[in-house]
Amino acid sequence: MNEQFDLQMMEKCLMLAIKGKGQVSPNPLVGSVVTYQGEIIGEGYHQTFGESHAEVKAIHAVKNKDLLKESTVYVNLEPCAHFGKTPPCADLLIRHNVKKVVIGCVDSFSEVSGRGIEKLKKAGIQVQVGVLEEKCLELNKRFFLFHKEKRPYIILKWAQSEDRFLAPSAMPKGSPFWLSGEKSKTLVHRWRTEEDAIMVGTNTAVMDNPALTARMWKGRNPVRIVLDRYLRIPREATLFDGSVLTFVFTEKEFPSSENLHFIKIPFGEAMIPSLLSFLYDKGIQSLIIEGGKVLLESFIDAQLWDEARVFTCPKHLGSGVLAPSFSYETHFEQSVGDDVLTIHKRTEKKNKL
Repeated sequence: MNEQFDLQMMEKCLMLAIKGKGQVSPNPLVGSVVTYQGEIIGEGYHQTFGESHAEVKAIHAVKNKDLLKESTVYVNLEPCAHFGKTPPCADLLIRHNVKKVVIGCVDSFSEVSGRGIEKLKKAGIQVQVGVLEEKCLELNKRFFLFHKEKRPYIILKWAQSEDRFLAPSAMPKGSPFWLSGEKSKTLVHRWRTEEDAIMVGTNTAVMDNPALTARMWKGRNPVRIVLDRYLRIPREATLFDGSVLTFVFTEKEFPSSENLHFIKIPFGEAMIPSLLSFLYDKGIQSLIIEGGKVLLESFIDAQLWDEARVFTCPKHLGSGVLAPSFSYETHFEQSVGDDVLTIHKRTEKKNKL
C-alpha cells in the first residue's frame, strides 16, 4: 500500500481514538483500523476503561476472519504486550496471524515500551512504526507525561478582563464573579468532562462557592481537588456535598466521609510536590487548575504546568486582582463568542523577560 494510504488510515485511527476522550483514563486513547486490499474491513476504538482495547474491537468487527492473514492493522499506539484489565493486544494480532501492523508511535509506558513490537516481529508479522508519529504523541500527551514525569498533565485556566484583571478588588462572598460569556462557560464544562481532576484554592472556594462539575456538557464530572490549609471553607460549601469524589488537602486533621476525603500534607515549599505525588498515586493523569491568582502563580513559579488556557473578555475593570503573567509564546488563539481564548504551552517558552 502507498504512503498516502497509510497516512489516511492513521488519520482514521486518530479520529476513532479521540471518541474515547474522557472515558478511558488512565488508559491511552487508541483507535484501530483493519484493511484488506485497500479496503477497510474492520475498525474500533477503546471506549471505556476496563473494556476491550481498540485492536480487539477492530478485529471483532471483521466478518470474515480468514482475511486477517492478508490484512494490515493500523493503530495509533503500540499494541500492549502485558496483562492488565484485558489480555495483551499483541497476542491477539499474533493469534490471527495478521500480515502487517502499522503503528503511529511507540508506547513509552514501561510495561509496553517496545515489547509489543518485538512480539509481533518475532511472530513473523511485518511492523512499520512512525506514521503520523507527532500527531499520535500529541493525542496521548497526558498519558506519556504522566508515566515519564510521574505527575498529572497540568492545565492552568483563567478568565481576565481586557485590561488583565481577574476580578474586582472587593466582591461579595458566595456568588461567583463572571467575566466570560456563555459560550466560554460551556466550553469549560466540556473541558471538565475530558480531564481527570479540577482544583481550586481556599479563596476561590470561599468567595465563589463553586460546584466544579460539568453541568453544561454531557459527560463525567472530574475529581474535585481543594486546597484548604486551615479548614476555612464552610462545611455547607457545595464542594463538600459528597456528589462527586473530592479530595481536600489541609495541614489539619479532619475525618473523611464517603466521597469527601481530607488529606493531611505539608504546606509551604513541600505542598505542590506532595499534592502531585498523591494525584500520581491515585492515577490522576490530568488536572485543570482554576484561579485564583495565588494558586495559579504558585504552579507557574514552580514551572509545573503544561498548558495555560486564558479567556480575555471584552470588559474593562480598571482595577482589581491582576491576572498571572509569564513570557510564553501563544500556541493557539480563537474567538469563543465575544471572548478570545489563548492557549500557551510551557514547551514553547521564550527567553525570560
